[in-house]
Amino acid sequence: MQHDAFIGQVQARAGLSSRGEAEAVTRATLETLAERIQATQAENLADQLPHEIGEHLRRVAYAQDEPVTGARMDRREFFDRVAQRSGLDPSKAIHAARCVVEVVDEATSGDVLGKIRQSLDEELATVLYAGSSGTAPR
Repeated sequence: MQHDAFIGQVQARAGLSSRGEAEAVTRATLETLAERIQATQAENLADQLPHEIGEHLRRVAYAQDEPVTGARMDRREFFDRVAQRSGLDPSKAIHAARCVVEVVDEATSGDVLGKIRQSLDEELATVLYAGSSGTAPR
């Protein structure tokens, strides 16, 4: 999937008013995810995404000023970070982040997102993987 198609899908599924909002929530979601998962998982995921989008994961996973990846955070903290970084209100940020993950899943092959899901707390994983319709596949 190409960058423009990826962002267009996020914008359409999340009901965002601009590509800028779709770019912002994609960046916010992937940066926050990169803080939560191990650097190797972030790299594996980034390798399968369009370069510009994968860089959101790499930038955090390999940043010198980041304390450590794989940081524990609950559902609320995760989505609060996405909302703050994206500039969206919290409820819209939750839905948009779910849409980002849904598009990421469609843009990747293998079970890279399944492996990431296993490393997340169940409460966070259930919400994050719920997709645009709000129902998570099991």
